[in-house]
Amino acid sequence: MNHQFQDEGLVVAALTHPSAAEGKDVSASYERLEFLGDAILGAVIAEEVYTRFPSMDEGQLTDLKIALVSGKTLSAASESLGLAQLIMVGESEAGTHGRGMRSALEDVFEALVGALYLDGGAEAARQFVLSVLGPSITPETIERAANPKTRLQQLTQSGTMHMTPTYKLEGTSGPAHSLTFTSVALLDGRRVGRGSGPSKKESENAAAADAISRIEEDPHAAWADMD
Repeated sequence: MNHQFQDEGLVVAALTHPSAAEGKDVSASYERLEFLGDAILGAVIAEEVYTRFPSMDEGQLTDLKIALVSGKTLSAASESLGLAQLIMVGESEAGTHGRGMRSALEDVFEALVGALYLDGGAEAARQFVLSVLGPSITPETIERAANPKTRLQQLTQSGTMHMTPTYKLEGTSGPAHSLTFTSVALLDGRRVGRGSGPSKKESENAAAADAISRIEEDPHAAWADMD
């Protein structure tokens, strides 16, 4: 990460799965840092794609950002950094044979961004994010990211599934002037993806992108993880 932590407790918490912090203070696991890191990561990527691609419209920028901060992208980045071997898990999680590891890898990446921000400031967090994800910020990425709802429909109507995804608004949060929408993607009434955004449309796109990453990684686990 190219950073010497002054507060080593931050990086320890960022690598601690909630199952290893049961009965401890809420800040003992990565959950609070993940919340902070998610917002910082989104801001860093949004600024970077806005600056790099001045001719892209809002929809293209949104699709590119969704691809770059998707669970699949972040978990792959964490794995490439060797973080899977560093995550501290409790007995309850260790007994699942790693079924939740993809989600944990995504969460830890975001938590580390939050920890860096608190310990080293915005620039330290920004440098880390761009050093890892920067090579993926290309026009080719947006081609793969374009219209996740259409791509999900193509994916689920081919092969053995033969199902059309639907979407449901789970709820909204935040002040009235700046709402965050959260939607789920459904197949045959079962949740296979979840996402949030500043509009219903963007939350559905995020849910579709999440569903795609889950299904492409393991179609059976995608169903199980969301139940």
